[in-house]
Amino acid sequence: MNPVPAIGPNAVTRIVPALTRMGLDGMAPQVFAGAGVAGWLADPPTAMVDERLVAGLHRTVRARLPPDQALLVLAEAGRLTADYLLSARIPRSAQAVLKLVPSSLSASLLVGAIAAHAWTFAGSGRFSARRGKPLLLEIRNNPLCLGDHAAAPVCSWHAAVFRRLFEVLVSCDVQVDEVDCEACGGDACLFSIAWP
Repeated sequence: MNPVPAIGPNAVTRIVPALTRMGLDGMAPQVFAGAGVAGWLADPPTAMVDERLVAGLHRTVRARLPPDQALLVLAEAGRLTADYLLSARIPRSAQAVLKLVPSSLSASLLVGAIAAHAWTFAGSGRFSARRGKPLLLEIRNNPLCLGDHAAAPVCSWHAAVFRRLFEVLVSCDVQVDEVDCEACGGDACLFSIAWP
């Protein structure tokens, strides 16, 4: 039997602090209950989580809040996720090296590390990278927007994780944009990353 595809717990645990920072902490019970995961408020996950439950939570954030506000909350949760990775998961020595080498090399090394750990943020989706200017990161069959329909890209959590990692480790002038999204009918969720 195949295990249930899973995503790292930060895609869940950073949502409450993001709501709080946006002055919306009172929405947390409504959002988590609406997603059927109210128990996570009292007992947040600490290990990989069923990607379907995480997708439901992100979808509920987008459904219960005005669109712009929902994207900002998920982006803040993504930034907080990246900050956690920088403080607890990416060794300080590796960070120091990435900050010392030319940005093209640090970007290449960072993309390699992201690809090696894609299972933690893409679940059953397929991650790939196309090097060049701009650098393009792709998640095909992205479980966090699977089945969604939107007029504009909705993957602000992923975009914010990538933005924060690149701004700290590659260039403080990085620009990250989701230029295509499966929720908008795209073939994949595509993130354009550029820096001077």
